[in-house]
Amino acid sequence: MATTPTPSTAERGPTASRGPASAEDTALHRLGGRIARRPRLVIWLSVLLTVVGLALAAGAMDRLVLSRFESPGSESLDTRAVLAREFDSGTPSVLLLVTARNGDVDSAAVTTAGRDLELELADQKGVAETASYWSRGKSPVMRSENGRQALVIARMSGTVTEARTRLAEFAPDFARSDATVKVEVGGGDEVFRQAAEQARTDFLRAEMIVFPLVLLLLAFIYRRFNAALLTLGMGLFSVIMTLALMRLLTSFTDVSTFAANLTLVMGIGLGVDYSLFVISRFREELAAGHEPAEATRRAVGRAGRTVAFSGLTVIVSLACLLLFPFPFLRSFAYSGIAVVLTSVFAALVILPAALARLGHRVRRKKPAPAGDTGWWHTTALRMMRRPLAYGIPALAVLLALAAPTLGISFGTPDDRVLPAEVSSRVVQDQIRSGFAAEEMDAVQVLRPGLPGDASGRDEIDATAVKLSRVPGVQQVDALTGSYADGRRVLEPNDSAERFASGRDTWFSVVASQDALGADPDRVISDVRAAFGDDEVKVGGYPAELSDFRSVLVERLPLVLGLVLLVTFVILFLMTGSVLLPAKAMVLNALSMAVMFGALVWVFQDGHLSGALGFTSTGTLEPSIPILMFCTAFGLSMDYEVFMLSRIKEEYDRTGDNTAAVAAGLERSGPLITSAAVILAASFATYASSGIVYLKMLGLGMVVVILVDATLIRAVLVPVLMRLAGRGNWWAPAPLRRLHARFGIAE
Repeated sequence: MATTPTPSTAERGPTASRGPASAEDTALHRLGGRIARRPRLVIWLSVLLTVVGLALAAGAMDRLVLSRFESPGSESLDTRAVLAREFDSGTPSVLLLVTARNGDVDSAAVTTAGRDLELELADQKGVAETASYWSRGKSPVMRSENGRQALVIARMSGTVTEARTRLAEFAPDFARSDATVKVEVGGGDEVFRQAAEQARTDFLRAEMIVFPLVLLLLAFIYRRFNAALLTLGMGLFSVIMTLALMRLLTSFTDVSTFAANLTLVMGIGLGVDYSLFVISRFREELAAGHEPAEATRRAVGRAGRTVAFSGLTVIVSLACLLLFPFPFLRSFAYSGIAVVLTSVFAALVILPAALARLGHRVRRKKPAPAGDTGWWHTTALRMMRRPLAYGIPALAVLLALAAPTLGISFGTPDDRVLPAEVSSRVVQDQIRSGFAAEEMDAVQVLRPGLPGDASGRDEIDATAVKLSRVPGVQQVDALTGSYADGRRVLEPNDSAERFASGRDTWFSVVASQDALGADPDRVISDVRAAFGDDEVKVGGYPAELSDFRSVLVERLPLVLGLVLLVTFVILFLMTGSVLLPAKAMVLNALSMAVMFGALVWVFQDGHLSGALGFTSTGTLEPSIPILMFCTAFGLSMDYEVFMLSRIKEEYDRTGDNTAAVAAGLERSGPLITSAAVILAASFATYASSGIVYLKMLGLGMVVVILVDATLIRAVLVPVLMRLAGRGNWWAPAPLRRLHARFGIAE
């Protein structure tokens, strides 16, 4: 049996003689006491609140909206608005892929069928503009290289949610086949409409898996079914109330459909995490001989502080997503913050009331092992006896897992977020393999001050010729015709009138798929350069993605810096130490690097693509890793707070750093491991999702949670705490005075 080393004089801190860290009469203690005195009232009020939440949550999914990858206020969106307002034109987002059953698309029968399809599509509600291979004078970029396929395209009106809602009404009717042609529906709006449908399906499937799975795990952990059911109930309360809050929030701002997926796993995960710590503390107080009411008061007073600090760190990480001007990312901040607030409320108000009523019925069936006999206690002492022997190999393993991060490459999202068998993905695969370029991805260049009338035709012609010579450009469409390789290949027809305005004109620059796939930013830059000093505005889907990525990159240092700074301040206020928050930052950064290493190795490089059922594009879409960083960082700090809280409690009581680490890990380690397993199991349900983004979220979060709860907490934490010794609790004199005045104590 391992024994706790006797602390040396040098290792004892100045608080060793002070006894408990504070009097047992804090605000949280008083809250726990009030709840314990009137538990029935609290429970009935909570039931009423849950019923109201259910009524609101029932309609939440229908109020959530879809979004595009675009940056509000960007040049590309301004260009889109000008094209719609001044030219009644813009970026198409829906296409019909027409395949000739016999012959090619220039045959009389297929031509008639194609023109009829365009007219039928134009009559659909929500369709603002249509065009086709046949109405564009047989434009080469709208015809496959083998001549058997051609495109009908459409631009939708209204918001993205309105557009995709209307698209859902008529898209199935256009997927048809007869003796002349086969018609399939694709395009960006159809891809992401089907992705949203898949995400909703995954949400419902995850619900059916997560709840029974978590209940079984909790029953195994507690060995008490009533405690397991109570804990799961707190998670369910968090999910319900978060969806209700999201419904209310939709009255003021847009909230993305995909945020519901995060709500489910985080609501269950954090609800369970916080409940585990409160129930564990309640059991400790019962085992110490306190009656249920007093045990409730003490559990809320002690564990409540940890839960509150933990919630604050998670909120800080997720709130930084609000610094991005994208409704998609902000939606995850809204849902994540709501999850934390409702989970903390459940753990500190509803759960204590239930515990006060259940009393000894939630006690362990067998007494807990003594504090110096558990696995975590023994392991911590072993690590601290030979810190370098254990720490260096653990660090080497983590660095090896993180190594793929050095090769990370960010790219653009496309239809390959969907499974290969989904209809819109099938269409885009055919376009990718059969067409040299894609009209839907045209770069739109607005030339203010160049009138689209007879007076400007010579300059328009000269500009179009110049643009058609830009490397990677397949075709340029303008008021004066269509151009390729420095010459006019099609004379202007009726479709060319879309470029006409008395004040301005614009050009549609269709780059080859190879050029856009290799470096879309380079294509846009070269197109700009072709205009020299002339004022231009660039839009179209490639430009919108480029602007989106630019703002992400521009804001990223601010977001990362703010997350680290505020988290450091919170941990300092909690511990009074400078080194402990710095160590937490380093260890969390290591966890994040491992997570990104897994994302690169699996999703960018394509390993396990067969087993997980996805197609690698060789890049990662940047917004999802940023979301995962903020979420994972907050959850990792969640465990850090749990652990440091118990270690500091022991250090304040004894002044013995080594003993405090061993005892603190023994009391927090099993709970952290249990919470990590449950949270990882919740996120793991999305690893089987049909959407690559949700697979990334599921797998990446599982990796970071398990690594954080094992190699980080079991090995590197005790190793670094032992190497630092009493220095763990050091702070410069001015900061000590600051902490004495503003630090948050029990």
